Amino acid sequence: MNAAKLKLFTGIRTFSSISVAIAIALSIIFSSLLGADSLGWQVALAAFALALGIPHGALDHLVTLPKHQPIRMAIFVTIYVAIALAAIWAILQWSVWGFIAVVVMSSLHFGIGDSAFIAESDQLSGRQGSALPVWAYAGASGLLPVVIPLVNSRSTEALEKVNESLVDWHHGYDVEIQIAVAAFATIALVALLSRKRYREAIDIALIAALASFAPPLVAFAVYFGCWHAARHTARLTSLLPKSIATYENSQPIKALFNAIAPGLPALGGTIIFVILLAGFSRNNISDTFLWLTLVTIWALTVPHMLVTAKLDRAWLKK
Repeated sequence: MNAAKLKLFTGIRTFSSISVAIAIALSIIFSSLLGADSLGWQVALAAFALALGIPHGALDHLVTLPKHQPIRMAIFVTIYVAIALAAIWAILQWSVWGFIAVVVMSSLHFGIGDSAFIAESDQLSGRQGSALPVWAYAGASGLLPVVIPLVNSRSTEALEKVNESLVDWHHGYDVEIQIAVAAFATIALVALLSRKRYREAIDIALIAALASFAPPLVAFAVYFGCWHAARHTARLTSLLPKSIATYENSQPIKALFNAIAPGLPALGGTIIFVILLAGFSRNNISDTFLWLTLVTIWALTVPHMLVTAKLDRAWLKK
């Protein structure tokens, strides 16, 4: 079973790296051909990548609650949805401070989750040698894809498109934030290279390039859907009975599908919810759809992060 699982983990890691490389190339090409101010292709690519990432968070109840306990399941779902709705209300009510809180939480969640993926991959491969410097990898892999695109000079127009009140979310400290994150990422790279964690150093370099060369919307969406969500889904296959059963039959692709399929209704539900939310907005749907989509995803990150924190910590302690 471990051989099939390792094959999937390796394939997912390759997929995420190639996806980021393609996104960087497309960003350079489209920006050159259509101009840096062209938003049509950015919105299309971002929407596609975000759609890939939404289902992975819909399986939290399957990995945290025992089966055949409908009352506990109902309570869990009610609390989960209530937290997400409260987060949506808070972000819409206090856009800037809600946005800052989401930036901090997302950085922590992404970095720790990616480090847990590496830790599980190491165990599957029986890797011997230097341990992963979690502080370095988690810090860099969380801060780079979330913070750098938002303090990039190109973020202004994107944030205006999403919600103009967010343009000055950094309160004028954009350059200082850039320098601080870049310095930390450099230290992290040195730490990884000193431990001979070359593949992880490549990860950080790819994420840094995505954050630097891709437009902000594309950078965040591609990281979320093609990197974080893909790796998290691979980890879920270790916990879902149907995926475990297919691993035993040496069917890693089917194991992955069994971890994706239960989350697909959440994608449809999110789209319907965002359309309804936009319908109640005083603005045109085309002006608010992307903002409300992002708000919904950010809000769902709050209960999702709380649920997965225990799982992430368990792997990082091994």
